[in-house]
Amino acid sequence: MQNLARFRGVAIAFALALTALPGVLRAASLDPNNPTGAAGLVLIDKLGHHVRFFDPVAFNEISSVEVGVTPHDLAISPDHKTVYTPVYGDGVYGRNPHPAHTVAIIDLPTRTVTGMIDVSPYQAPHGIQIDNAGMLYVTCDLSRKLLVIDPKKRAIEAAIDTEGTGHWIAVLPDGSKAYVTNKNDRLFVSVIDLKARKMIGRVPAPNGTEGIVASPDGRRVLVADHAEPAIFVIDTATDTVVDKIPMKGNTKGLYKVRYTPDGTTVLAMNSTESLINIFSASNLHSDQHVLTVGKAPMGFAFSPDDKTALIANHGDGTVSVIDLHKSQVVSSFVGGTGIETLSYY
Repeated sequence: MQNLARFRGVAIAFALALTALPGVLRAASLDPNNPTGAAGLVLIDKLGHHVRFFDPVAFNEISSVEVGVTPHDLAISPDHKTVYTPVYGDGVYGRNPHPAHTVAIIDLPTRTVTGMIDVSPYQAPHGIQIDNAGMLYVTCDLSRKLLVIDPKKRAIEAAIDTEGTGHWIAVLPDGSKAYVTNKNDRLFVSVIDLKARKMIGRVPAPNGTEGIVASPDGRRVLVADHAEPAIFVIDTATDTVVDKIPMKGNTKGLYKVRYTPDGTTVLAMNSTESLINIFSASNLHSDQHVLTVGKAPMGFAFSPDDKTALIANHGDGTVSVIDLHKSQVVSSFVGGTGIETLSYY
């Protein structure tokens, strides 16, 4: 009886602890592609050809590993033990003379490279997402494919045609569909059925598209317009555009868009003009806070307490620190040579 009482007491304490957690942590567990955590901070230094590890509070570098030329996006395994980063090659989108063909596997507890996934014959792996079962989804823009990869086997399970040179990808939180942006060669967003493993639709995008993100509930996908300072909204039930949100204070096309992990706020990024727009997720047409950050921002990260957003500034190697409650840039730190993206874990 004493053991039973002790067990019940522990169970009640655990349940109370869960209810006390910030909403960001509870929401984050629903979408493996919007991770956060308190264990560390990982930065993909594209121009420096390294993955760097920083203290998540003091923002000082702890260690780094070289992974090849050049790492781009990242995905973190649901158990937060592994980070995967595509190695793209020595060029940029549209000019990549020596495309690479690997995805680096890095063990987070030891901060070491434990292997590479060879995606040959496909070339230039770029955008990457992961589902709750740990399966990877990687765009290869030169090959016009979305690869389905089993990281445990280090093997490609499927290569799905995207028609366009897919660059960025958003996988719905339930893993049912993926949406692939085509920057300017195909004027639509490719819709992929991940269960049938085939392309099932094209959402028109007359200006081309850049960054893309699924809402935490999977009902909407937000897409950065390549030419106009706007975000358009896709209804995932019908795969149609249902809204368009102009970005205050911007004059150029956007680069990326993200939800905060708790789903309450949207941040849009203009890499050309070094701007971040912050506004409500529940009312996409609400007033926007417009902030200036470092040169050529390219990536977002969100702290587990829902207080801080980090902006990776590819153009000057810095990271801007935003107080989300005040909607202000409060500091910055040097993160490397040119950071493509980053994440708390």
